[in-house]
Amino acid sequence: MAATGTSVNAQVMTGADIIVKSLVDHDVEVLFAYPGGCSMPMHQALTRYADRLRTILPRHEQGGAFAAQGYARSTGRVGVVMATSGPGATNLVTALADAKLDSIPLVAITGQVPTGVIGKDAFQETPVVEVCRGITKHHYLVTDVNDLARVMKEAFHVATTGRPGPVLVDMPKDVQMSTCIPEWDIDMDLPGYRVKRPELRPEQIKQMAAAIRRAKRPIIYAGGGVIAAEASEQLRELAKKTGIPVTMTLMGLGAFPANDPQSLHMLGMHGTVYSNYAVSECDLLIALGVRFDDRVTGKFEEFAKHAKIIHVDIDASEINKNKEAHLPIIADVKQVLTELNKIVEAPEDISGWVKQCDEWRKDDPLDYDRSFDGILQQHAIDALSNLTGDGDTYITVGVGQHQMWAAQFYKFNRPRRWMSSSGLGTMGFGLPAAMGVQAAHPGSLVIDIDGDGSFQMNIQELATCYCEELPVKVLLLNNQHLGMVVQWEDRFMDGNRAHTYLGPIHHPEAKGQGDSAFAKERYPDFVTIAKGYGCGGASVSKKADLAGALEEMIKYPGPFVLDVEVPYQEHVLPMIPSGCTVREIIKK
Repeated sequence: MAATGTSVNAQVMTGADIIVKSLVDHDVEVLFAYPGGCSMPMHQALTRYADRLRTILPRHEQGGAFAAQGYARSTGRVGVVMATSGPGATNLVTALADAKLDSIPLVAITGQVPTGVIGKDAFQETPVVEVCRGITKHHYLVTDVNDLARVMKEAFHVATTGRPGPVLVDMPKDVQMSTCIPEWDIDMDLPGYRVKRPELRPEQIKQMAAAIRRAKRPIIYAGGGVIAAEASEQLRELAKKTGIPVTMTLMGLGAFPANDPQSLHMLGMHGTVYSNYAVSECDLLIALGVRFDDRVTGKFEEFAKHAKIIHVDIDASEINKNKEAHLPIIADVKQVLTELNKIVEAPEDISGWVKQCDEWRKDDPLDYDRSFDGILQQHAIDALSNLTGDGDTYITVGVGQHQMWAAQFYKFNRPRRWMSSSGLGTMGFGLPAAMGVQAAHPGSLVIDIDGDGSFQMNIQELATCYCEELPVKVLLLNNQHLGMVVQWEDRFMDGNRAHTYLGPIHHPEAKGQGDSAFAKERYPDFVTIAKGYGCGGASVSKKADLAGALEEMIKYPGPFVLDVEVPYQEHVLPMIPSGCTVREIIKK
């Protein structure tokens, strides 16, 4: 179906129309775009394709880019965001860096000043390609409209092949307005870019199977690469065939069911005691789609020091970067597991090892003070998981304590149900990401579990949720503090408060006077703010009222903020301090 009422029906097209038609041809259904002077031609073109492409107007460019990430993370498809030049483009920078670290397929299109004034400090000029060179997988400054069809074809190809990532397309205004007859079937021009999957060597699969068969204490260590490769089913088959316990990274949650008896849940700094013990004592570590992040490994040389390490990753740069592998396999995780499952045999006898892992789990389960009079963060998330975990539910989070508690206490049994800024750890991620997830899955329940610090960084997106009819729910765990920084102050800095209290300055906490009670006033009033944006809102502070409040939030027909009063003195445990080993784990 062609667009109507414009020259796009003819062979000659403007650059702006080529951009938008390229999006449609790549099956983009939703994009997030904030207009400005240098992107106006593209927005005009978007109106000509409104019947085929939904444009959502965020209230901040960063919000739009995180929404595009939410769309991409929950679907596996490319997320698309558009902004104008200068400040519009630079407002995308954080989200692009975030997408690069978490391997999220994203195409960001930015307006740029006309080519004739580039480099002359024109109004709202920023060399965004140079700014983003180190935080994108690839980037373009398009100076010839005749290149545009090829560039867009390449942008989607690069974003989705190999290790996914963000691609930037910078569009000068005069190129948007220039015309040409686009060559849609033109070949891509990507010298040096490996467009084919790395060749899988059969002998490596045999070596992998032999190592598994001989292992006495094996562990599967699964990361976000398993989800990106759509390899969750193959991972589950491997675990079932071998009986090997499985642990996951923060990015890998949902790749293996949390409710499976073989699941050791998350490992790392705030992972379970039993998963960290198991990795420390294993003799074979099967690392699938992971990057041996420092928040997982702690002290690199001590991590899994007794184990033979098999590392499977599609990105060759990750192999031996942080931890040396005894059997490195540069290949697609799904392909590796598919071939491995054809020949793999269970280890000769790991019953004693499995029993040991179960004993560790029994000795140190994830838990919290269930006798606490008020509402603990863990209790709120646990209750939400019990209420919604078996349904068609997607969870996003901000960054901080609430993020770690959500990873610990919400049980994810399917991939792509958990959206977390993991590598960059970007506060303000949760609400706009939920917005993108809701746009991709309009009939699903989408909940942003957030903290009051993170929430306020992109709170303006409540307006987008209301105006675009995106019924996102926000479970706001409000402790009036930057909780994770407070925890580090308590643990490592004698409890000295250094600008981590978010309330009024007259309150004792603001003056660094140690652990005092909450301010009598709750600041800000998030319920009033939510209602001011047209959303529903309610607050809850009593444990007995929590279940009813959660039900009210879920049943509300539009976006809703549930402000939950929680204590700021609570710490996320267990915790392995940065750069330390499992022997130094803090349990209480």
